[in-house]
Amino acid sequence: MSIGLFIQGWRLSRNQSIESLSDAAGISTTLLEQIEADQTDPTTSTLEALASAFCIPPSWLFNNPQSFKWLFTDSAEDEEPDTSQIDPVTDRILAGSHADRSLYVLLTTLMQAGDPKLLRAAEMSLRSLVKQSRQATVPWQQRPSGHFEPPSD
Repeated sequence: MSIGLFIQGWRLSRNQSIESLSDAAGISTTLLEQIEADQTDPTTSTLEALASAFCIPPSWLFNNPQSFKWLFTDSAEDEEPDTSQIDPVTDRILAGSHADRSLYVLLTTLMQAGDPKLLRAAEMSLRSLVKQSRQATVPWQQRPSGHFEPPSD
């Protein structure tokens, strides 16, 4: 699908008119109509304005809004999204976010903010968490090889 059809899909999934979306994004109605009809390609700043109007990261505009629908709605725990039309990367993101939607939203918000200091702090915190999760949980597994001391009861 083209970017114009995805943008139109996002607009329709949010029940927005062309006029209301163009006002929210700060672009002309004519330009939005041309983008949705694939008569013109949107600029990066236009994509960012549209994503901001939808309150989503700009990268989501390149995917079908139905792919992310279950992130925005509460559903039964055993209900799985239809992944037949989702690309592999988006599928992995959605699978990871299924376990903890709030964590996914927080990380997405941090990334969307784009503040280099904030992103660096988040990266360092996540690296620290990964390092802690890889540490052995049994004390004698942390000893150097060749050193044997039975665990004390």
